Amino acid sequence: MPKNKPTIHIGADHRGYCLKYDIKKYLSQKGYEVIDYGNYRYQDQDDYPEYAKKVSQAVAQDIKNSFGILICGSGIGMDIAANKTKCIRAALCWQPQVAVAARNDDNPHILILPADFITKSEAKKTVNKFINTPFSGKTKNQRRLKQIKSYEKCQK
Repeated sequence: MPKNKPTIHIGADHRGYCLKYDIKKYLSQKGYEVIDYGNYRYQDQDDYPEYAKKVSQAVAQDIKNSFGILICGSGIGMDIAANKTKCIRAALCWQPQVAVAARNDDNPHILILPADFITKSEAKKTVNKFINTPFSGKTKNQRRLKQIKSYEKCQK
């Protein structure tokens, strides 16, 4: 992890709207730059792919110096949508231990939180672990990520 804190790109649909603001406040208090891609007001008919696309494309533009956080009800929709962005890996994490395992083994760029299935306290702990757990760099994990990059044709 670089000495400077990474930029955090964040977005949520209506089901993740309230949790997003709690996470933004938490990260801002810790000194992170947080860029919000919406939703900016509660809209019960909004569509999660819009926010997933904005956040994942922003992270892809600065993949070495940023992370993304996406929040929806189950997390599954955001996870599917974010993983459609070329060369981006997103991980659905519902507790700190899952975030540690994801970062350690699979080095994802975007954390997906399931607002309907996680408390504010657990979400903050999960975010903290996701951002601060480095990739292990183990040979087997590098080999696996290289395989993924090869069929995506990623250079990053």
